[in-house]
Order: sequence, then structure tokens, then C-alpha cells
Amino acid sequence: MPFDREREMFKATCGDCGNECEIPFKPKEDRPVYCKECFQTHREN
Repeated sequence: MPFDREREMFKATCGDCGNECEIPFKPKEDRPVYCKECFQTHREN
């Protein structure tokens, strides 16, 4: 069974910079999501 199916992406707004981004999971209302750049910053701290 091949796994070449595209991952469903969801549009979201970054909780830090406010830019629109796409994430591979459905965002929850009570948790902020971050774009790739802001996520890296949060991960390093």
C-alpha cells in the first residue's frame, strides 16, 4: 500500500507574526499556531 497521498493542509494565522501559513493539522481554537520561522524560535528557547 503506497503512502504517496498528499497530507491535508489547513490555513492558519501565526500567533506571533500574524502571517498566514499552512499547517499539517487542524488548529485548535485554544492553542496558538506558529509559522515555520516562529516555530523554530519557540523551539530554541
